[in-house]
Amino acid sequence: MAKKSVVARQAKREALVAKFADKRAELKAAGDYAALDKLPKNASPVRLKNRCQLTGRPKGYMRFFGISRVMFRDMALNGKIPGVKKASW
Repeated sequence: MAKKSVVARQAKREALVAKFADKRAELKAAGDYAALDKLPKNASPVRLKNRCQLTGRPKGYMRFFGISRVMFRDMALNGKIPGVKKASW
């Protein structure tokens, strides 16, 4: 599990991106890069990292489910994800 401070920092970045999304779009459309540069750096969506919703793990993220591969395997084997079962042939 990721440190709580790292998960909190990511949540703070997500809030900043949402807050400044409209303003960033306006400034980009106008081509005003000087004003765009004065916005907080964490307001840029490029700074976001996909993280597991349950553990905060940054690697092995499965976008369709929103969780890491480790949690996906654990939940799938326990039958907590509908329609997913272990392959056998």
